[in-house]
Amino acid sequence: MANDSYHKQMNIKNELKLRDLRKDLPPFCDRFFRGIEPTTASRTRIAYAIDLKQFFTFVQHHVATFAGRTVNTSDITILDEITCYDIENYLDYLKVYTNDEGITVTNGENGLKRKLSAVRALYRYFYFHHEVKNNPAAQVAVPKIHEKAIVRLDENETAELLDTVEYGMGGSEQQQRFHEKNKDRDLALVTLLLGTGIRISECIGLNIADVDFDNDRIKVTRKGGNEAYVYFGDEVREALQIYYEQRRSLTAATGHENALFLSNRKSRMTVRAAEILVKKYAGAAVSLKKITPHKLRSTYGTQLYKETGDIYLVADVLGHKDVNTTRRHYAAIEEERRRSAKDKVHLRKD
Repeated sequence: MANDSYHKQMNIKNELKLRDLRKDLPPFCDRFFRGIEPTTASRTRIAYAIDLKQFFTFVQHHVATFAGRTVNTSDITILDEITCYDIENYLDYLKVYTNDEGITVTNGENGLKRKLSAVRALYRYFYFHHEVKNNPAAQVAVPKIHEKAIVRLDENETAELLDTVEYGMGGSEQQQRFHEKNKDRDLALVTLLLGTGIRISECIGLNIADVDFDNDRIKVTRKGGNEAYVYFGDEVREALQIYYEQRRSLTAATGHENALFLSNRKSRMTVRAAEILVKKYAGAAVSLKKITPHKLRSTYGTQLYKETGDIYLVADVLGHKDVNTTRRHYAAIEEERRRSAKDKVHLRKD
């Protein structure tokens, strides 16, 4: 397993986690997870398992008809006993509740929608296969999502962030030495995110052999496991080449010899570590905005769309399967372009 690709390692890890989670679910759920495996990512199935466990726990403790019954050992007929009102009550409960540790938990629109999606997927699968008579989940309205303004960096903020990564944030002599040690790696990583729009998981999953300087491109594994080439410009090339030479001289930990981005322990950097890295530099450079790796992706997509005006190109480069996903993200820019059209056509010559 150690020498498998990052994507394959994550899938194996996730499958083992899913196997443990399924132990707490009714036995018929095994058929559901096997059935959706070809069309879903392993992380999606884990999220479904967590949300379904919460749903069945609610049913057992809060739906009167199930009082005294053990739901996680019941057969599939219990799905026909659950009503749309029970599911609506479940969503209402999720808005504010106390968990097993006594902590108050809240869910907003996005959280409620996600948790309803798991229940809907379960019912949809068994209803399609004629194993349940009813599909009450389909009768429950999906919580309305209010769009939030997309946070992205302006051009001057992008330059400030890169300067901070390259020249450091000051601090003690020890902190400065630590920065100098990791500067080339950090600059290559942040520049790559800003200059290609790849996801943080795609970035961390890169191997040394995935970098092709002859054609100025990298090979990434997209969500769902598909491989794609993403091309980069001169600024990315320069930052990558500097770190690439340094990386080739490093001795990686066993099982991580192929990884491009290494931690200080010489193992492949984790997604969490890269997120912390971006947050650290962005917090120093652009303190008024909460910048994450995904915001760097949005920054790239925005700039590419402004330069090309081609929403289909942006969707393709970012790896969006549906162009409407891209369109929603950059609706404000589209509106700006449509507004500019009013001055483009003149009905009478001066």
